[in-house]
Amino acid sequence: MKGLELSERFFLTHGAPMLRSEFPHLEGLLAVGLAGSGSECFGFDDGISHDHDFEPGFCIFLPDEDLIDSRTEFALERAYAKLPREFMGYRRQPLSPVGGNRHGVIRMSDFFRDKTGTCDGSLTLRDWFFIPEQSLAEATNGKVFCDGLGKFSAIRQALAYLPEDVRLKKLAGELLLMGQAGQYNYPRCISRGDTAAAQLSMAEFVSHALHAIFLLNRRYLPYYKWSFRALRELPCLASLEGKLEFLISSANTPDEVLQKKDFTEQICASVTDRLRAQKLTAFAGDAMEGHAHEVNDRIRDADLRNLHILYGV
Repeated sequence: MKGLELSERFFLTHGAPMLRSEFPHLEGLLAVGLAGSGSECFGFDDGISHDHDFEPGFCIFLPDEDLIDSRTEFALERAYAKLPREFMGYRRQPLSPVGGNRHGVIRMSDFFRDKTGTCDGSLTLRDWFFIPEQSLAEATNGKVFCDGLGKFSAIRQALAYLPEDVRLKKLAGELLLMGQAGQYNYPRCISRGDTAAAQLSMAEFVSHALHAIFLLNRRYLPYYKWSFRALRELPCLASLEGKLEFLISSANTPDEVLQKKDFTEQICASVTDRLRAQKLTAFAGDAMEGHAHEVNDRIRDADLRNLHILYGV
């Protein structure tokens, strides 16, 4: 069973009745759901995920103390701790006395401060560049089962994706580094017989290509170990998964080198087609560097546009 489904069933079976009977006056103030760290919040969990941090549990997100004071918070924590220790064959883990738990009672402000550095997700244009996208993904993933105030959901909606100028600045940098690593450095390293450097070049190319693909899909790039898993679910360019995997999992025999060079150009061509579909480039050549500068030129904010092209990387 997937963690999100287990969480929602546990809430509906035990959590919701507990809140209705013990805290009916809080019904319009709480948000309940499962979001944040953990593969289950992305729907990426499997049988192997069950060996750690997998349990029937959910999060009760509280507004600030002017609406729910610390005494009520403590009472909610105690009530949550008393919920059944086992559900559908899965055991709950003991709550840590020093915090850091993924489930239980959490202040909304603490949740968003941990993910974005601000208590309510309010970010300036520059702020967006200094928050890892995996953190933004964790702030907006999972599922909200109920939200009395609507505040928690509203903040998540505001963080749903990058402002367009930020997306373009990041995309321009990723395209430039794609070309540098795959179209330029890899062939040169092979020519020198430096296969270690060549392999690193391919790894760099794939890393930047993945990020560019997510940016073109307007999706946050998750933690690196989930990037290929998330790639399969993207609306466009998901078909590049096999080629990208080959580039970092193959050796550098003469035949593999030819295949890598061919796949690199195919990937660049597919990304370029998507850039044109989004009207982000008019560059006629194959070099990703040319497309990178075209994308940068489309940034509306003059100050951001004039920053170094790699500012967003």
